[in-house]
Amino acid sequence: MSDPTKKSKPSSAANAEERAFLAAYDAAAFPHPSVAVDVAVMSVADGALHTLLVQRGDHPQKGRLALPGGFVGVKESLDAAAARVLAIKTGLRDLFLEQLYTFGDVGRDPRTRVITVAYYALVDRARVLRARPEQGAMVFARIDVPWKGEAGGPVRALDAEGRELPLAFDHADILGVVVKRLRGKLGYVPIGYELLPRRFALRQLQEIHEAVLGRKLNKDSFRRSVVASGLVAPTRELEHDVPYRPAELYRYVRSKSR
Repeated sequence: MSDPTKKSKPSSAANAEERAFLAAYDAAAFPHPSVAVDVAVMSVADGALHTLLVQRGDHPQKGRLALPGGFVGVKESLDAAAARVLAIKTGLRDLFLEQLYTFGDVGRDPRTRVITVAYYALVDRARVLRARPEQGAMVFARIDVPWKGEAGGPVRALDAEGRELPLAFDHADILGVVVKRLRGKLGYVPIGYELLPRRFALRQLQEIHEAVLGRKLNKDSFRRSVVASGLVAPTRELEHDVPYRPAELYRYVRSKSR
């Protein structure tokens, strides 16, 4: 009796038949959507989540602010497309980059049927301030989350004076899903360290967690849990150039077996 789990090799006749089918196949005979990528670059500054936005220079929604994004090339992988638009529109490379969700509402883009695969990137504020895009200008916007916990929903982007910024397309919804994802993962995945410099004080790590979660944490409990996790190690260095008593600096340990 043959094993159904074992795949048999196609015959030469079957191969020839498939080649003939593909040679005659007309992809234009069937309507198909365009595919794009959008990247939410997340950082923490002044105790709040921030993101990088770029102003749209063309229609539709010209003048509105959008996440760095673009269309995917025919022979380009999604990850490669996300890295490409990130480099061109923000000047940032080699970031923690993770696929988030696919947004495909029929009316999300007035030009045509556009499905976008959203990504989020995590970066510490110092790198954001040094970033130089290859084209256009960026806005470092604060994210205002109107819901608690992991309720989810759209968020607002605010400028330095606290005024709401006009977001393009469904990017308020995309940013809301990013915040929900970060809050959900923070408790079991060490993503907070991607938002910090290589050496950091535990106070800075707590500020990252509070900014992501949108609530204050108990200092002593947080410190005990972080040290007990085995994910940080003291560097025997202290902060410098600070107007208060310098704290000990730590580093992130990627493996618990140091």
